[in-house]
This record gives sequence, structure tokens and C-alpha cells, in this order.
Amino acid sequence: MGSKKNHVNVSKVGIIGAGISGIAAAKQLAHYRPVVFEATDSIGGVWKHCSFSSTKLQTPRCDYEFSDYPWPDRDNSTFPSHFEILDYLHGYATHFDVLKYVKFNSKVVEVGYLGEPAETLPLPPRDYGNLLRGHSVWEVAVQTHQPDTTVQWYAFEFLVVCIGKYGDIPKLPIFPPNRGQEIFGGKVLHSIDYSKLDTEAARQLVKGKKRRAISKFIETYLVWKLPLVKYGLKPDHPFEEDYASCQMAILPENFFVEAEKGRILFKRASQWWFWSRGIEFEDSTRLEADVVLLATGYDGSKKLKALLPEPFCSLIQDSNSGIMPLYRGTIHPLIPNIAFVGYIESVSNLHSAELRCKWLARLADGHFKLPTIHKMLQQTTKEIEVMKRTTRFYKRHCISTFSINHSDEICEEMGWKSWRKKNWLLEAFSPYNSQDYQEDK
Repeated sequence: MGSKKNHVNVSKVGIIGAGISGIAAAKQLAHYRPVVFEATDSIGGVWKHCSFSSTKLQTPRCDYEFSDYPWPDRDNSTFPSHFEILDYLHGYATHFDVLKYVKFNSKVVEVGYLGEPAETLPLPPRDYGNLLRGHSVWEVAVQTHQPDTTVQWYAFEFLVVCIGKYGDIPKLPIFPPNRGQEIFGGKVLHSIDYSKLDTEAARQLVKGKKRRAISKFIETYLVWKLPLVKYGLKPDHPFEEDYASCQMAILPENFFVEAEKGRILFKRASQWWFWSRGIEFEDSTRLEADVVLLATGYDGSKKLKALLPEPFCSLIQDSNSGIMPLYRGTIHPLIPNIAFVGYIESVSNLHSAELRCKWLARLADGHFKLPTIHKMLQQTTKEIEVMKRTTRFYKRHCISTFSINHSDEICEEMGWKSWRKKNWLLEAFSPYNSQDYQEDK
């Protein structure tokens, strides 16, 4: 399609985002000297910009580490805080000299397609093609934090999108007419706004008035013994359905201790809306509040749709499932020369991101070829259908129940052995972790 933009840089690989996935991609693709765009002044993604003072990892540190960079204290059984995770990520990036590729305070505001019109919507059964085609396929408009908000254009053969599903765009409830937050006399915040407040501001926000406030919401920490029946919170579905859909509820430490003291109140309701002094529930009961905090998640698909041009933005979500169909959780069969890393969920998102970045690097190097577009679409459709049979709550790309099988298939496609342990006894009785996925020698 071509472009009349003046590109300040023409490179093989561009990466958008310097969170966990972006740094992993930069390390694995370092031999292409990628250009990494980070909108803020630091790496870390949600661990840096969407965390609270009490935010901790939900798994032991040995289950959340890069295969070639173990935690210095990996045998420590405590769950690391987000400060420790940021230190670990900085150590990784420094050790492998990745930071030199990152352009900080550089926000991607537009992505344009430079490929041929015939490639815009490739039809099965044609091949996807090489990731590196010898000519630019995507152009990226980057706004720097200069006084004049300069916009510069870059061009790439291959683009890796690592902007994540969390942060930036909140997912907000839809209310009946005249029952939204506009009629509420108090303050409404989304958790993304709360995370940006300093400690004193947050304290004053919650405690500033005498009325009852909604002041507690789920952060990240693991507590196993939960008095769910006592508080009317027992689910009406089995545990494995939550696990299969990556929707397990993780509560902060001492959550129910505070509930016993009456500082946290529970109300089970499928619908609610605002009134002038608080919240009204479907059973007509009301709760007065000064502050309503919406811990309702983020809209990751809207982030991607706002970034990609037509017709690609309309392909982000499958029309039937609402899930982005990604082959190996990375490549959209109908969007050429672009990869999405960090959009599948598993027991360890770091491991999932790193292994897929290794897969991408070997694919770019020409060690193997992708199946035809038709076969990749069949594979993604099959995965979604299988998972939808596993749980009624499957609404996003979650591979928690078959993450090892997913990793096996990726290893085999890369030409690695799928059996990663040293012997069959370990294969049978020892759990897998990131250390099992070091490069095959």
C-alpha cells in the first residue's frame, strides 16, 4: 500500500510495550536489534503502574522466572512483592543488556499497514509467509514526551505487540437510563485510578467522611481457608471451572479477619445501579457510600482495536466466541507480520510469554514454517471449542488446564524435545517450571 511518511528509522523488528512480555521479546529477538517503544519512563508494565502497596505474586517465585535467569533466592517460599518483581525484571534486563533497545516516554499513537492490498485479508489455504519479508510491512507513529509532543514515524518488517490486557482502559458497567454514576453525589473511581493515588491520598479518600464507604477490594495474595458459606459467597459451580477459565478469586491476607470486625460487608447481587447517595441493588436494598470503587477489570480488546487500522481491528475478536484467535497464543492467522505476546493466561504468564518469544525468534530465524492460514484457523477454533466445553465461563484465552500440552506442541514445532526432564521418573512425578524450558543443546 505504501506510505508518504518520512520514517526516522526503518528496522526489521519493532516491539510495543516494555512490560514482562516486551522485555522477554526484546531479549529473544536481540540479534535483530529491535526498537522497543515504552510509553512511560520505566519497564515493568502493570507491575509498575497498576499495583498497590500490598500487591504480591500469586505463585511462588520459582514458578515465575525466566528460564535463563533464576531468582537469586528462588528457594524462598514467600510470595514476592511487586517491588521484588520489578527488581527481578530490572536485573534480567540489565544482565542481558536489553535496556539499550528501549525508547522510554515514547507512546505509540497510530499503527499503519504498508503491505500489499492483496495481503490485507489473506484467504485460506494460502501460506502466512515469512515474518521477515525484506520490506517494511508496518509503520508506527510515536509521540515523545517532548514539550512540542513530537510525532515520529518508524517502519518495520515485523511488529510485536506487548501492550497487555490490563491497565489503560477500564471495563465499566453499563447501567439503566438515569441510574448511572451521573446521579451519584459521591466519588466514583476505577481500581486503575486508585492504584495511581499515593498512600495518604488513598487514606483520605476512603476515610474522609463518616458515611459507610466501599473501601476494600480484591488485591493479590493467596488465602486457602475461606468461610464462604458463612458470608453467602459459596460458588454454585465447581472449582475446576474457575481454574479452567482463569477466573479464580484471590483474596488479600486477613481479608476475612477484617470481615469479622465488620469493616468489610458482602452483598451478593447480579445487578446494581446508583442512586443519589450510594448504590441500589436488584432486591431494592440500598447502601449509602461516599466512594464507590469499581474493581471491574480492563478492556484489553478495546486497547488493541484502538491501535490497529482497519480491517485488522475488526478481526481482534472472533465473532462467535469473542476471543482473539491466536495460533500458539501469538499469531493471528489473518493479520500479517505481527505477533501478540501476553494475551493468553496460564498458571505462569511469564513462562507463557517467554516460551512464545523463543518460538517467535526461531520462526523469524527460519528454523520452521507456519502451517497454512486455513490450518492455523482450524487449530485456534478447535482450542476454543475444547475450552468452552470445559467451563461455561470461558470468555478469554486461558490455557491453565492444558498449558503443558500447549508447551509440548510449541517445543515440537521449534524442533525441541517435548519431554523436558532428564529421565522418565522426573517426567512422571516432578512438576514442570521455567527451568525445564532452557534452550536445547
